[in-house]
Amino acid sequence: MVYEICFSPTGGTKRVLDILCGAWGGEATTLDLLAGIPDGHAFTREDLCFVGVPVFGGRVPALAVKRLEALTANGARAVPVAVYGARAFDDALLELTDTLTGLGFRCCAAIAALAEHSIFRVFGQGRPDQADQEILSGFARTLRTLAEENALPDTVSVPGHRPYTKPGGLPIHPAGGEGCVRCGKCAAACPTGAITAPHFDQTDDKACITCMRCVSVCPTGARHLDQAVLDKARVSMAKAFAGERHNQLFLDRSPS
Repeated sequence: MVYEICFSPTGGTKRVLDILCGAWGGEATTLDLLAGIPDGHAFTREDLCFVGVPVFGGRVPALAVKRLEALTANGARAVPVAVYGARAFDDALLELTDTLTGLGFRCCAAIAALAEHSIFRVFGQGRPDQADQEILSGFARTLRTLAEENALPDTVSVPGHRPYTKPGGLPIHPAGGEGCVRCGKCAAACPTGAITAPHFDQTDDKACITCMRCVSVCPTGARHLDQAVLDKARVSMAKAFAGERHNQLFLDRSPS
């Protein structure tokens, strides 16, 4: 069985995994790490899992790691997928690969994929685009062929450093503005419980991980980050986002 295991607050990571699973063929079972996974969800050695997370400040979101730890791998194969917003994936792909390997998955391949930045939407705008889809789909089909030939490796080499880089990111959190109608959709969608009734226009900054989930689901556009802070940060970070970025595919092939 094929699984799509996804932590995707604003949808970019989910789009990447949908492309991969769609190209693999057949119906994939989706496990949503945002909603949480019942402890002990068990796989079989014959299963293959596409596991996707966004890159937060060069690392895997700590909440995603915690929820992955509820899984029972039983030797299932996994393809770790780190989705980054046109800057860099730093140590996130290595961290995700190490996490899955430590849980007992056999990581047969890995992917660093591009998506639109969840905060600065101008960076990586429109990604994954048609060209990205062709690259990702082609890689998924290659993996499917290797699986059918019983030729998938059990390990994969990915770039990164241990110890992992210290997580970066902006120390800002979304809040509700004047347009908040207190519908509660943000609170229902927040994976950390940082928004609670009846104060839907407020955010618990200690619990918030700035995943932007609440902003993406707000029906009135009331949830937002401070625009002045965003404008200043975007200018200062522009150099880090300069240049073309590409999807990176990792597969350790046996010598022929």
